[in-house]
Amino acid sequence: MPPIKPLPELLINQIAAGEVVERPAAALKEILENSIDAGAKKITVQLQQGGIKQIRVADDGAGIAKDELLLALTRHSTSKISTLEDLHKITSLGFRGEALASIAAVARLTLTSQQQEQEHAWQIHAEGSTASQPAPAALTQGTIVDVNDLYFNIPARRKFLKSETTEFAHCDETFKRIALSQGGIEFMLQHNGKIRRHLRAASMPQRIAAILGDDFGQAGTLVDEQSTGMRLTGMVALPAFARSSRDMQYFFVNNRFVSDKLISHALREAYRDVLHLERHPAFVLFLEIDPESVDVNVHPSKTEVRFREARALHQFIFHAIHKALAAPHREQPVQTNEPALTARPFSKYPQASVADTGKVSQPASFYGTLFGTAPPLPAAPRNPPIAAATVTAAQPVSNEEKDDYPLGFALGQLHGIYILAQNARGLVVVDMHAAHERILYEQLKQALDRHEIAMQPLLIPAVFHADNLEVAVTEENQNTLTQLGFDIAILSPNTLAVRAVPATLKNADIAQLARDLLQEIREFGASQILTAKRNEILATMACHGAVRANRQLTLEEMNALLRDMEQTERAGQCNHGRPTWFETSLAELDKLFMRGK
Repeated sequence: MPPIKPLPELLINQIAAGEVVERPAAALKEILENSIDAGAKKITVQLQQGGIKQIRVADDGAGIAKDELLLALTRHSTSKISTLEDLHKITSLGFRGEALASIAAVARLTLTSQQQEQEHAWQIHAEGSTASQPAPAALTQGTIVDVNDLYFNIPARRKFLKSETTEFAHCDETFKRIALSQGGIEFMLQHNGKIRRHLRAASMPQRIAAILGDDFGQAGTLVDEQSTGMRLTGMVALPAFARSSRDMQYFFVNNRFVSDKLISHALREAYRDVLHLERHPAFVLFLEIDPESVDVNVHPSKTEVRFREARALHQFIFHAIHKALAAPHREQPVQTNEPALTARPFSKYPQASVADTGKVSQPASFYGTLFGTAPPLPAAPRNPPIAAATVTAAQPVSNEEKDDYPLGFALGQLHGIYILAQNARGLVVVDMHAAHERILYEQLKQALDRHEIAMQPLLIPAVFHADNLEVAVTEENQNTLTQLGFDIAILSPNTLAVRAVPATLKNADIAQLARDLLQEIREFGASQILTAKRNEILATMACHGAVRANRQLTLEEMNALLRDMEQTERAGQCNHGRPTWFETSLAELDKLFMRGK
């Protein structure tokens, strides 16, 4: 066996580079973090060939002194920590003192910097293991890091780099993460001489919209919650904006982008009640926490962290996001002109129902009316009119009244599916089944939590043929059925009778509802139905009970539904994460019809 001996410094640096600088995007991240730690207010990034040929970052930060330039390219040399105690409460983005040394070991690097008190700038060159002495250079203030020919001296490693397009995509993603967390800094990104992004200093919502698009800005709701030693701010998109991938998930701890399983689980749990079908939420969130409560020295890339009070943090994040998604009162964070049809948040939630006269009335008989016998639908005409809508004349409503009711007042139904309403801003379109489904779902959840699901005895029990397993499940789970608001009796070995159902579901298809409920209990068990699978079964029940398409509603019924939506948590989306209503303003309508041109 060969003898043990110390490795050469160049080899040590190249091993470190393999951990810290796995691709151009990793080098860009380290350099950008140094610029931010230096207090820069403007940062310009220039890339050539996806960063493989060149990465040039110029900032207007504090700069590096002449006598410290060579030290800056020496491993484990840093101005950010000096004691073991500093390592336990890191406030800077960089702290290991490895980045520039690792980059210089595998690229041709030029470092130019000037501090305010210096007469002029100084510059050094490094290539592999060699570095020049500082020489005078021209620069007003700040630092320029110019990295060329990444992995020029390790051809085998260079072969592992991907195409120019792929490497630029990774650099762009790194740039977005840094820029999202630093709204007070102006950023510019150029690739092959073309400006790809130019972000001026802006507020947090404006920066998010500038990077992730106006659609995210319009679909987002602001988060700002505090607890002992913690604060969570940012924006979460409503479930209707859910994605098929995790491409819009950004979480920052003390302005450091992190990917953490604990945080991911808390966010998934917060969205679980409103997001299904393998969709992923979109969010940009910033956690401020005592630096001594989080360990960022866990992974070379510094994207993994460890929390001292993991359970408390999980609960804090879960409740903050759950509250943001549930609140009926949400202010629009970013005003934009596109798209023409946008889902907007509620601003008020009154406690009464409005009839077609525009006057306030009590909605006590609404659900009885809603589920009463509907008039027969007229036969479809041979030559249908241009707009097949049911419209009943309504009394005018003042702008003051419109402002009090964000969903406005009903004008009529469209194809028996949508409610058309007018509010102070323009036109509101409501999917009446989806909206009513959410209302029933929330009512069932609250009633079950209070153990107060009201049972409605049926004048004529719903009798249906059942198989042996359905009868057995009924016999063995009477307590569970009662807790869910059902009275199901066994009439014979193959016959069941539903004698009572939850009051909100009394006009559903009772037999089919009972079959589905028994199937869920049989598959998951009574304990699961009342705990882990509780919300799924309540969502199924609500779907059965929600008003169906082609039900003709009066204006009073429509307005009562709008008022209930304004009072219901998460009423902006149905139980499957789809939107329940959209609004388009008069200005957007004018634009569609080219008015004023």
